[in-house]
Amino acid sequence: MEILRYVAFATDPAGGNPAGVVLDATGLDDATMLATAAEVGYSETAFVVSSDDGVLGVRYFSPLAEVPFCGHATIALAVAHADRHGAGPLHLRTNAGPVPVTTSVADEGTTVATLVSVAPRTTPLAEADQAELLSALRWSADELDPALPPRVAYAGAWHPVLAAADRSRLADLDYDMPALSDLMRRRDWTTVDLVWRESPTVFHARNPFPPGGVVEDPATGAAAAAFGGYLRDLELVGVPTTLTIHQGDDMGRPSVITVSVPGDRDSGIGITGAAVRI
Repeated sequence: MEILRYVAFATDPAGGNPAGVVLDATGLDDATMLATAAEVGYSETAFVVSSDDGVLGVRYFSPLAEVPFCGHATIALAVAHADRHGAGPLHLRTNAGPVPVTTSVADEGTTVATLVSVAPRTTPLAEADQAELLSALRWSADELDPALPPRVAYAGAWHPVLAAADRSRLADLDYDMPALSDLMRRRDWTTVDLVWRESPTVFHARNPFPPGGVVEDPATGAAAAAFGGYLRDLELVGVPTTLTIHQGDDMGRPSVITVSVPGDRDSGIGITGAAVRI
């Protein structure tokens, strides 16, 4: 088995979110994939199996569990595939559904990938869950931005969305990992999407990921797609629009995620980012 290591949503290996990529996972069982992801130690490793119809089957494993979809590992595997076979369109079959991806080479030689998520959904965040979530985060309700109401958003995986009223609140992340992990496991949440709005189309985000055995994700494409759907569903942005999400800065791993939000509410959300091999 050849294990590649890429950083997604950055052009510098010191930034972005690292992902493991296995471009040929034919014959690997679940236990082997989970053990491999744990050995790699990144928030996710993507395992790819080719099929006769040209569609690539993809499964994503964190060090502790399988997840239905992972945005940054998808960007990483697409760029790894382009580096090996040339840029162009890919058709992925994930546990969350079909995900088309396109890769291209930018003027400076960096390979960039764009995925289109499955159709997003947004649901209310129950008051009891919100209270438990705030308690685990050690946040208070009066620190939230009332213009961006709490919800649970989906674009391949579920993420509660909480918006901080102040950038300093987002910068100060010190949560109760066992309590948050327990809540997220019970609710089947993948990461918590904590955001702060800098301008109408520029956001900063942090994503705790304790169910995966990771304190925090430096760049979370699945959460960014879910957040794009959340903004569209709640009519918090005009559509179509393009958003920029900065993530990882507070961790010392700056990442930039470009989010394309089409006007059609049934359409998936576009996620674009560069990736480079480590």
